[in-house]
Amino acid sequence: MTQTIFMVGARGAGKTTVGRALAQALGFGFIDTDLFMQQAAQMSVAEMVEQEGWLGFRRRETIALQDVTQPSTIVATGGGAILAEENRRFMQQHGTVIYLRSPARVLAQRLEGSPDDTQRPTLTGRPIAEEMLEVLAAREALYQDAAHHVLDGTGDPQQVVAQILGVLQRETVK
Repeated sequence: MTQTIFMVGARGAGKTTVGRALAQALGFGFIDTDLFMQQAAQMSVAEMVEQEGWLGFRRRETIALQDVTQPSTIVATGGGAILAEENRRFMQQHGTVIYLRSPARVLAQRLEGSPDDTQRPTLTGRPIAEEMLEVLAAREALYQDAAHHVLDGTGDPQQVVAQILGVLQRETVK
């Protein structure tokens, strides 16, 4: 299997951590779309949103997603990449989409444990635990819609990678 593997899920789901480990296990390349956009724009996500608004940021995200898609690559998407139907369809048509699903309390604990305010501005202005509940409520159906596989993202990254490898192996056997 050499097609692109897209990691989707909310902020704090482990897309980057698990994606890097999965890339290493498969001998694939790894790209985080948020980091790719920051390097290309020479701005943080917060600065992009401040200058261009969320609409401008989302346009950049769609372009970045398409630009980085290539064989034998793991792509960690931004948590909101699934908001655009164009992105959901693109990922489904150009690779395998894995949704790392975690409850809001786990996401909030992870984000509180390693805050990085320059990366992603708050979406709601509320405390992170409340924000994650609201974000998941709004996006859960979209994550499900985009995903070929939904996996429990609460475990240790190596456990999650092992789950993904098992799913991918079963997929290639079909």
